Amino acid sequence: MTAQLTAPSRTRPATVALWTLQVLLGLMFIVGSGAPKLFGEAYAVQIFSDLGTGQWLRVVVGVLEVAGGIGLLVPRLAGLAASCLVALMVGATGAQLFFLSEGFWYTPVILGILLGVVAWVRRGEIVPRR
Repeated sequence: MTAQLTAPSRTRPATVALWTLQVLLGLMFIVGSGAPKLFGEAYAVQIFSDLGTGQWLRVVVGVLEVAGGIGLLVPRLAGLAASCLVALMVGATGAQLFFLSEGFWYTPVILGILLGVVAWVRRGEIVPRR
């Protein structure tokens, strides 16, 4: 038996707003956050050096951010991608608060809240595992 996904009824302005948010978040995670980590941008390298985890974590986080950003742009994956990125932002907030001295903890919090909105709105579209 396969799960049937039914698109919830949303007004056109709500649908446009949701997709605008998803596209902006997707581009931010792909271009603004994930790609610099994957390409070894100096600031990203420095952050993970300061964390003391090694550069392997930078690459893993970069891959997860790019994959999540792409997932936000795919209708079937958007809710799941947003949920996974919320978890990543919880980790980023913890890293900022407890291990880094820069104090930019509010950035992952804001992104996490926006991703949480997407995850909540799209929660009915996440296919349950059977």
